[in-house]
Amino acid sequence: MAQVSIRNIHKVFDGDVQAVKGIDLEISDHEFVVLVGPSGCGKSTTLRMIAGLEEISSGDILIGDRVVNDVPPRNRDIAMVFQNYALYPHLSVFDNMAFGLKLRKFSRDEIKRRVDEAARILDIAPLLNRKPKALSGGQRQRVAMGRAIVRNPQVFLFDEPLSNLDAKLRVQMRTEIKLVHQKVNTTTVYVTHDQVEAMTLADRVVVMNQGIIEQVGPPQELYHHPKTRFVAGFIGSPAMNFLPCRVVQHGDGLAARVGDSIVLPFPAARCDRYAKFKDKAMTVGLRPEHLTEVRDNPKPGTERVDVRVDVVEPMGMETMVHFTVGRDAMCARIDPNTPAKANEMLPLQADMNNMHLMEPDSGRVV
Repeated sequence: MAQVSIRNIHKVFDGDVQAVKGIDLEISDHEFVVLVGPSGCGKSTTLRMIAGLEEISSGDILIGDRVVNDVPPRNRDIAMVFQNYALYPHLSVFDNMAFGLKLRKFSRDEIKRRVDEAARILDIAPLLNRKPKALSGGQRQRVAMGRAIVRNPQVFLFDEPLSNLDAKLRVQMRTEIKLVHQKVNTTTVYVTHDQVEAMTLADRVVVMNQGIIEQVGPPQELYHHPKTRFVAGFIGSPAMNFLPCRVVQHGDGLAARVGDSIVLPFPAARCDRYAKFKDKAMTVGLRPEHLTEVRDNPKPGTERVDVRVDVVEPMGMETMVHFTVGRDAMCARIDPNTPAKANEMLPLQADMNNMHLMEPDSGRVV
């Protein structure tokens, strides 16, 4: 096993297209790190540079203590699981998993031991004699993972491995990948555009945007303490609500004035921090779960807001309510037993203890 170090990595295509712009990242031994971001953010390019499938324009990548910039992929001691499985259709599951070991001249007994062990971990032992065409999508993905596991590499690389699966199977495979990592405990770098995958799988999440790293941290840290508007809006589903506001004096404290009629007082503990933004245009962010139905005995720091409902989405255990404030679309997460109808007024309470204040130009959370 080994740590992975990415040091000031740049990737430039066609002379002037900067896909990756000088990122630095340290991935610890045994750690499961997920690179997440929208299409074109540089996450897959970064993974392919770690794998050796893409040349580095400048900077260094180390696996363990070895700089691997010029090391061919086959000599980097990594194993990669691709989006399209890449199984040989004419070979059995056993032979697909054993293929790389045979090329490396492992003994027949060692190959069987490794394949049987990987098949046990992945619960595909009964499938070893089947051909890929006789497998479901989830089973094929397990075989692709098994082919990587038998290599016993220093690093696993996953390139959006679940994107071809249906929604139910994606949830199942997420759980299985996490269980496999707990058993095998190999350093893992995983790329996805799905922030739910990132949150549920990762020890640490790396949020990328336009070739740079916006923030790195444990999933809960990124969720509750985003450093930028981009991270705040990308992590979490439904996305965080954003409202343009002005910071104004409110009694002995400060508040966010939204439009002409909504005033949201800041928690007293934050007023000193926000004092330098008084009378400035800012953006306030609130997650849907912090806009809820009005409750009895509300805790300090909540403020009532009456809204006109546009759309109601019953989800079973919760209901999503969509409305607008000025020109800004908003979403609240309420109890399913709360009566809510389109085109009718609904009282909500905003939990300002969990709000975020941001600079509109830089997007920085203050």
